[in-house]
Amino acid sequence: MSTAQHLAVIDLLRSREFPAEHGRSECGSEGPGYHIAELLTSDTFWEDDGTLWHLTEEQYEAERDGLTVLLTERWGPPQRFSLASLFERTMDAALGEGDEEEAEEIPEPWAQLSASVPDLHLWHVDGRWIALGVAQWDKGLPFQLLALVTAIDPP
Repeated sequence: MSTAQHLAVIDLLRSREFPAEHGRSECGSEGPGYHIAELLTSDTFWEDDGTLWHLTEEQYEAERDGLTVLLTERWGPPQRFSLASLFERTMDAALGEGDEEEAEEIPEPWAQLSASVPDLHLWHVDGRWIALGVAQWDKGLPFQLLALVTAIDPP
């Protein structure tokens, strides 16, 4: 998919209504208040010695950064938003750690993203959050360039 196609997908998702139920779309996953587009997906790395993994990581970060430049021209510089502490909070909630009365429920899509995306480039435009991130669930699994459009504020 080309950069122009990535931008077209982001524009499409910005204009699209959010679904009532969690599920899949032609672009990726979606649910009440959000759309996540899987713009690019790499191959897996099961047979790799780490060389291809590092090259692919650099390529996907460069793709994200290139899109960030174009979106910055539209909306100004993004916030850099780390999901590391959000992932810890999500895991604590899932494991039932901490005081039950203070147990935090992390809303989607933020809980899902925090499991595989270390940080996001994030804009707030026309009442919606738009974000770009590079996801990887595990060393052997593919990288994904993700775009998020959501009405749900980051926790």
